[in-house]
Amino acid sequence: MNQILFLGECIQEKHHQFKLKMHFSLDVMELIFSFILFTSFFKIWNPLLGEAKIFMVLMEEDPLVYNKTLEAHLRIDEYMIYKERMSSEHDKFLGSLLQTGSYNKLYSFTRLLNGFAVNIMSEEVLNTIQNSKEVRAVHEDIKMEKFTTHTPDFLGIPSGVWPTLGGAKNSGEGIVIGFIDTGINPNHPSFTSQPYQGTNSGMHTNSRKFKGKCARGEGFPSTACNGKIVGAQYFAQAAIAAGDFNATRDYASPFDADGHGSHTASTAAGNHQIPVISNGFDYGYASGMAPGARIAVYKALYSFGGYMSDVVAAVDQAVEDGVDILSLSIGPSSVPSGPAAFLNVLEIQLLLATKAGVLVVQAAGNGGPSSSSILSFSPWITSVAASITDRKYNNTIKLGNGQSFSGTGLAPPTAGEVLFPIAAAADVCRSNTTASFMAIDSCQHKELFIPSLVQGKIIICTYTFDFEFEAASIATVVDTVHEIGAAGFIITMDPDIGSEQVKGTTMTIRVPGIVLNNMEASSVWHTIIWLKALWEYYNSNTIRSRTGGAIAFTATARILDGRQAIYTGQAPVVASYSSRGPDVNNALLQTADVLKPNIMAPGSSIWAAWSPNSEGDHYIKGQDFAVVSGTSMATPHVAGVAALIKQKHPHWSPAAITSAMMTTADVADGSGAPILAQQTNQLAPATPFDYGAGSINPSRAIDPGLVFNTYFRHYIQFLCAVPGVDDESMRRAVGVGCPTKRKDWCSDLNTASLTVSNLVGSRKVIRRVTNVGGHNETYQVTVREPLGVKVSVSPQVFTISANASMHLRIVLEATEATNAYTFGEMVLRGSRKHVVSVPIAVYASSSLGS
Repeated sequence: MNQILFLGECIQEKHHQFKLKMHFSLDVMELIFSFILFTSFFKIWNPLLGEAKIFMVLMEEDPLVYNKTLEAHLRIDEYMIYKERMSSEHDKFLGSLLQTGSYNKLYSFTRLLNGFAVNIMSEEVLNTIQNSKEVRAVHEDIKMEKFTTHTPDFLGIPSGVWPTLGGAKNSGEGIVIGFIDTGINPNHPSFTSQPYQGTNSGMHTNSRKFKGKCARGEGFPSTACNGKIVGAQYFAQAAIAAGDFNATRDYASPFDADGHGSHTASTAAGNHQIPVISNGFDYGYASGMAPGARIAVYKALYSFGGYMSDVVAAVDQAVEDGVDILSLSIGPSSVPSGPAAFLNVLEIQLLLATKAGVLVVQAAGNGGPSSSSILSFSPWITSVAASITDRKYNNTIKLGNGQSFSGTGLAPPTAGEVLFPIAAAADVCRSNTTASFMAIDSCQHKELFIPSLVQGKIIICTYTFDFEFEAASIATVVDTVHEIGAAGFIITMDPDIGSEQVKGTTMTIRVPGIVLNNMEASSVWHTIIWLKALWEYYNSNTIRSRTGGAIAFTATARILDGRQAIYTGQAPVVASYSSRGPDVNNALLQTADVLKPNIMAPGSSIWAAWSPNSEGDHYIKGQDFAVVSGTSMATPHVAGVAALIKQKHPHWSPAAITSAMMTTADVADGSGAPILAQQTNQLAPATPFDYGAGSINPSRAIDPGLVFNTYFRHYIQFLCAVPGVDDESMRRAVGVGCPTKRKDWCSDLNTASLTVSNLVGSRKVIRRVTNVGGHNETYQVTVREPLGVKVSVSPQVFTISANASMHLRIVLEATEATNAYTFGEMVLRGSRKHVVSVPIAVYASSSLGS
């Protein structure tokens, strides 16, 4: 198997000399602790290895999703007969071609795809399947890995949305959100059964159509599906066939042995006002975005990751069950091969899920701040960027000489206002040890410390490359300090690490401690200066013998409480790890006429539910709640807000819901200034390639005024306009060919954004808006033009009736060849106070006069 690429983290081995006295970072360290989901392609088959492989085979016959008439009229019992017939036909097909024992069918796909996943034993078997006239396409399976107390208030949901939906506990009622993730911890208070308290018929929207089931198993009794959790299944056939699944570790049930799935589910739909207690400290109350929504669990990822065919089976089942929204944090480690990134198996399956009426929300990826690091490609998917909120957890250490330094650490303070002696780890360890300086200063081995020297002191430890390679951890530092009886710890940075991410800074700590990696330092050199000052203070106040050994420690300090949140009001800011646009068409990185990401939501330092026996992260093991970061955390915020919109407008299409969130998003922070984006060691003005349409604004999104609707046939026209895509590649990927009358440009797709990746001279673009405001309304159009581009919109003023639609003709003219993307905005201001904003991104390669 090829090496898996861990996005946002580039660790290089270095041979370096360890320095004892001067420990400081050459870069400001970023406070990021995130789960990242990636994929890695198997190596090309080597028949000499004799290994089995898993493939997904798509058949020529259309799946059920293409037959709307049949789908609408099938009773549940009739559908089960249809499903069994399809599965039986797959069995007969394999049996007619292949010898018994040369294959093992893992799944049949019957709803969105007509096909199956099969584990085959030789290249000869593969060739036989590929050469069959009944087979449309064969795709090799790929390995996959894993990519809130304050955020409802930060997004204005309690005052702006919940009251309109019957209060917090009823918000999201009738909506089922499906999570393709690591399962769920059914014992967590975020998921206990909550009686319906509304005035209408409760689960009326979805109780009749949702038909998911509960798979019982270890850690997941039949009572786990309690009305809050309405369905739970697990998918591991490919993982089992590959030999990665361990039933003792991974649980052959929907139970979450990792924690990630519980975190995302509670962020989107966790119960209202659940106390967040971690290591005995009360951090406040947690609530999901849509506390009244129901949760359907489709476990297809594990502590080791997962396999694409398990994920495809999970998505197929979720749509069959009748979920309203799918929340995924899954994406490839790189742009897929082939004529277009939009045609890979998962992208097409999610297109078909959208065709079935399911809104798909996906993490954008954690490869930022690099350009074109986006890993959620298609316009039918709502791709989510991550932001930092205005809540910060800063810690401070005060030295005996009056100096103070800031850092991080969710840790209690040292006792009282007493100053405690400071001791470097190397000065209080045994001198006759064979351990290296790195092993000593990393504070990983309690047996190396001299008990009489460490008790009651604050120990200086060093974050070395051992932490980056997980040979050391902050969790072990905590255990060591606790067991040796020290008063606390300070972690400084090995200067050779540079700007690597500090792992474990968001774990809750039971002893006083601080990590000196302050993000608020105004520059790298300021960081160097105050870390240097710490060591100068320590060295000048440590009395040493002639041999250099420390014999008296007169440098003192105390550590303040790092568990108290600070609210700055200056947010959101695009998180450095959040993947950026522009979107790409293919592995050649040719940019696409698609805006990605679509929307931004809080993703950094998010409190949510966890699984106490988590095997996924040793920093959080044993905790019921965890604070973690990543676009995986931003995604369920958007899924939860989408559930609120779906509850308010049950008949809206997936595209209409996405449009509502995009056209009402904020591009200014809490102080009214333009949103900024974290770049490498600096902040810069954010663009639509950083945050999409902007930061999600739920109270405006439930009443957007106008929406841009798009349906399956429009997505087919879009795909047929993608450079390099022809009828044959469309037929193999989607099962349908291109229409006779094709669209000229991908930019013609009716989205709530306008992206032109190669403007030569001029281009006319059509957008169709639909009035969902409930009343006639007059709109006036204004445009902030991208640099080097003239934008004309007709009509500039229009009146549109309730539920009516009309076209806007937009002409883009390049006035100069910028040879770079420039950004603008089209704003439609309504007479009933609706404001509809459409981001514009244009790359002008030549002007009309050139």
